Amino acid sequence: MRSVLLTGLATLPLLAVLNVPERLDRLEVAAFVRLPLELLALVAIALLLPVHRPRLRTTYAVAVGLLLAVAGVLRVLDLGFREALNRPFDPLVDWQYAGRVAGTLRASVGDGLGTLLLVAATLLGLVLLVALPFAVLRLTRAAARDRAAAGRVVAALAALWLVLALLDVRTDGRAAAGRGTAAYVYDQVARIPGELAERREFARAAQQDPYRDVPGSRLLGALRGKDVLIVFVESYGRVAVEDPDVSPGVGEVLADGTADLAGAGFGARTAWLTSPTFGAVSWLAHATLQSGLWVDSEQRYDQLVTSPRLTLSRLFRRAGWRTVADVPANTHDWAQAGYYDFDRVYDSRDVGYQGPRFGYPTMPDQYTLDAFHRLELAPGDRRPVMAEIDLISSHAPWSRTPRMVAQSAVGDGSVYDGMPETLPSERDIWPDPDRVRAAYGAAVEYSLRSVVSFLTTYGDDDTVVLLLGDHQPATIVSGPDATFDVPVSVIARDPAVLDRISEWDWRPGLRPAADAPVWRMDALRDRFLAAYARATPRRERTTR
Repeated sequence: MRSVLLTGLATLPLLAVLNVPERLDRLEVAAFVRLPLELLALVAIALLLPVHRPRLRTTYAVAVGLLLAVAGVLRVLDLGFREALNRPFDPLVDWQYAGRVAGTLRASVGDGLGTLLLVAATLLGLVLLVALPFAVLRLTRAAARDRAAAGRVVAALAALWLVLALLDVRTDGRAAAGRGTAAYVYDQVARIPGELAERREFARAAQQDPYRDVPGSRLLGALRGKDVLIVFVESYGRVAVEDPDVSPGVGEVLADGTADLAGAGFGARTAWLTSPTFGAVSWLAHATLQSGLWVDSEQRYDQLVTSPRLTLSRLFRRAGWRTVADVPANTHDWAQAGYYDFDRVYDSRDVGYQGPRFGYPTMPDQYTLDAFHRLELAPGDRRPVMAEIDLISSHAPWSRTPRMVAQSAVGDGSVYDGMPETLPSERDIWPDPDRVRAAYGAAVEYSLRSVVSFLTTYGDDDTVVLLLGDHQPATIVSGPDATFDVPVSVIARDPAVLDRISEWDWRPGLRPAADAPVWRMDALRDRFLAAYARATPRRERTTR
């Protein structure tokens, strides 16, 4: 009896690993009430091994156990990637995110808790690598002791599996006759040739550029003398505009912002872009917009930044602009900055911020924009500036979102002293998904208000802004079936700037209509360059 009980207990971790669901919202007891074909197969194969070869059986059990442990780790990673990034884990590429994920986790929840979570995840992987081989070994030894009885049990369960499969019996929406792990492993192996071919194709595209030999005098003539700012709003996705649990407040900010900008003489045209990433990994969106190539993985990013493919910042610099990157999330030197070829890169250490940190964000967006004006736009004798500015107050976990202050009071940031302690923390927000969605909406509202305040305070006839989101927020906000779409706006006071893109059919104002055009993000670079290639003739300017 004790032996049967121990064998049954050994089977439980195998059932758990083989029945891991595809999505976190399905992680319930019912999800594990399935009969996995893989479990029957591993016992059946063990029964075929020679009785007089116990070492062979042991080797088989350990090998199968390790294989199941690796598959289990991959499926857990797949679960996490689907929840955070709305896509499956790619073993060929995604291991490269490990260092960045660890850094982001520590920055979001603190070094202590972040390290604890990373240690716990590592220990879980090690436990699987040890426990599963022992479980398979226990099960196969039990089967070997009474091969006839074990054979009858396997045959009966195989017949049951076949009946369940033919009748399409389901538990918790999934087939009770399970074969998910085998299908998962097969899919991972089958996709390798295609991924390798795509990698070679992307490498060839990165070596080419239609603008490689275009002289600066033929670039961006319609924007001569303008300060052109590409402003990314972290996690500003379609859900912020259209989801009823999130959008009312954001919609109000967009409507008020459109009116405030119009009062200051600005117009806006808005549509949608499909981002290459979802939930995180913002640098893939930045690289896609800048390069005009679809950079949807770390592998492609690494290929891109070692290629001669031109970025918008390089092309603006060739055309005579001073080029700047403002990356307040960075607390150390940016390794890939050389690829973008900016004249100046600012990060959290060199913009004069003397205020407190707001969780993951090193400083409020309102300060980021105010400091950029002070450092780059306020000096009188200067070249026009092209800048990429990355706003991060709406970064997950959407806690401790700052309150707006008077633009004239921003100063060195000391005005924010004591503010983070008065704001909801992630411990207040994350136990309740509804609070998470509300906190996300409030964070996006703050970021958008910061942009509008910046433009109405400091913008002039020579200010042009490309305002866009980098990606949708994680599925806890967006839902599992969300698109990868983000809003994008061109904002300018000079009507000639907006006239240049009239054929794009982007809609007036900051809020994109549901039926507004949707482009892939990699399409924007070349369309932007084509729209603003030549200077506007003087007679056109005088007839508007």
